[in-house]
Amino acid sequence: MKMVLSSDNAGKLREFRDIFAGSGIELLSKKDCGCTVEVEETGSTYEENAYLKAYTVMKATGLPALADDSGLCVDFLDGAPGLNSARFTGSHSDSDDDRIALLLKLMGDTEERSAYFACALCCCLPDGTVLRGYGECRGSIAREKHGTDGFGFDPVFCPEGQGGETMATLGEKAKNAISHRGKAVKNFKAEWEKYIHDQQ
Repeated sequence: MKMVLSSDNAGKLREFRDIFAGSGIELLSKKDCGCTVEVEETGSTYEENAYLKAYTVMKATGLPALADDSGLCVDFLDGAPGLNSARFTGSHSDSDDDRIALLLKLMGDTEERSAYFACALCCCLPDGTVLRGYGECRGSIAREKHGTDGFGFDPVFCPEGQGGETMATLGEKAKNAISHRGKAVKNFKAEWEKYIHDQQ
């Protein structure tokens, strides 16, 4: 089964392909399909934005499309950056390092460093079916960057129960086993398998 990931983020595509390995789903990039459509994320929730991205790319390609919307929610910042994680600095084109630098600056020396990653998945199929999955990963914000794996805020996010390691030092396999995205995919796969069973 071919499925298009509604994202231009190479790190996200690599991570999703690793999580879906052995599932029978061949995850294509938008580029693989010649899809250049850009989706404006106007939703007020992760679920709404994921649906907008999946539905738009499904209509453009004629293939099942999978999209996620995810973000980092920091308690000290009243849940920010949240939905605006990719635009935290005010520009989508700024680098991950720029966003991390702003986050650490805003947090300063506070002891209140609890945070969580959230991920909502949505898959839109040409027959009108919509499948979803959601996952969270709780942890805390480190005082400085550690590690070079992963992307986004991974170098400063320490997931619970990992001995102070950041997402960027865990390695792909260990990260995907506990991450918000890994949990969302697990929940989505249950919906997907039920859908496939019902089609037989």
